[in-house]
Amino acid sequence: MKPSTSSAKTSDYQICVRCVMDTTNPNISFDSDGVCNFCHEYEAAAKAILLPEPDARRKLESIVNEIKRAGKDKEYDCILGVSGGVDSSYLAYRLRELGLRVLAVQFDNGWNSELAVKNIQLLCEKLGMDLYTYVVDWEEFRDLQLAFIKSSVSNIEAPSDHGIFASLYKIADERRIKYIIDGNNIVTEQISVLAYGWRYDDLRQLRAIQRKFGTVKLRTFPQMGFWKRQYYQRIRRIKRVSLLNYMPYIKSDAMRSLESELGWRNYGGKHCESIITRFHQSYILKNKYKMDKRRAHLSNLIFSGQLSRASALEELQSPSCPASLIEQDRNFVIKKLGLTEAEFTNIMATPAKSYRDYPNSERLYNMYEKLAKRLNRLRNA
Repeated sequence: MKPSTSSAKTSDYQICVRCVMDTTNPNISFDSDGVCNFCHEYEAAAKAILLPEPDARRKLESIVNEIKRAGKDKEYDCILGVSGGVDSSYLAYRLRELGLRVLAVQFDNGWNSELAVKNIQLLCEKLGMDLYTYVVDWEEFRDLQLAFIKSSVSNIEAPSDHGIFASLYKIADERRIKYIIDGNNIVTEQISVLAYGWRYDDLRQLRAIQRKFGTVKLRTFPQMGFWKRQYYQRIRRIKRVSLLNYMPYIKSDAMRSLESELGWRNYGGKHCESIITRFHQSYILKNKYKMDKRRAHLSNLIFSGQLSRASALEELQSPSCPASLIEQDRNFVIKKLGLTEAEFTNIMATPAKSYRDYPNSERLYNMYEKLAKRLNRLRNA
C-alpha cells in the first residue's frame, strides 16, 4: 500500500470539509471541493469490500463454513489475536456465536495495562475460549522499541504490530491452523497506519533501525518479512481474513454488548489498552509530530455514518487523556525504558524523521501491489 501524496499542499492550514483530517497530516491532499484523499480512499475501499445485506451474510456464512472444513479433525478452526480492545473482543464474541473453535492469542510485550489483561481473561473465560499468551523477551523488545523511538520515525508501534502478526503466523503454522482472523475492518480502521508512518511488516526497515539505534541482538523476537509471509500464505496455505467486514459493526453497540454480556470495561480511547500506545498517541505524536491520531479514528466513524462531523470536532476540543494520566504514563514509560529525564527530553527534541530516511522495502511492496492489481484485472476480465 503506497502512502498518499499531497497534491494541494500550501503553508496554510486546511481541514477536510467532510471529515476532520487536516494538514497536520503530511500525507493529506484535497480535491477542488475541499474533500481529502482519505475520504476518497474510504469510499473506494467500502465500494470494493463492503457488501449489502443479504450478500454480506451469505459471504460470511461461506467463509465460516470453509474455516470449519479446514479445521475438521484439528483442535482449533482458527486463531485470533486479542488485545482486549473493542474490535478483537467483539470479534471473539461473534466467532463464538458462529460456532468456531478459536485459539485466542495475547501478545505480551510488557506494555499491556492491568485492565487489558483482565478484559482478555474475562473474555476467554466467559466465551470458553482457550488463551495462549506469547511473551516476548523484554530486554530484546525494550531495545527494539527504544531504537524506534530514537530513530524519530512517527510509527514507534511498528515493533509491536510486527511481532503480533509474525507470532500469529508462527503459531498457526506450528498448530496446523489454516485461518488467522483479525479485527481489521473498513468501518473503524480504514485510515491505516500509513497516514501516520510506515507499514509495520517491513522487516528490512525494522532491522535497519535496530542496527543503527539498538544494542541488543534480536535472537527470539518473532520476525516476518515479505518473503516469509509469502511462504506462509502461498506454501503453507495460511489465510488471514477480516470477518468484521461481513458483519454489521456499529462500535457503540459492540461496546454495549461487551459490557452487558461479558463484563468488559472500556479504556476511554481507541487502542488505550496498551500503556505505550496510549502514551504515544496522547503525548509523543502530539508533542513531537504535532499530530492528533484521534482525527483518523473519528474520521473513520464519520465515513461509516457512526458519528457526526460536529461531534468529532467537539471531541477534539477535549484532551485525549487527563493531564494526570499523561504525566503518570510519562514517568512510567521513561523508567521502564531505562531512560533518564534528560535522555527522553533530548529524544523528543530531535527533529522528526520519515521512514524514507532509513532502508526500507517500499519499492518491493509497490511492485508487488501493482502486479497483484494487474492479475486481478486479468481474472475479472
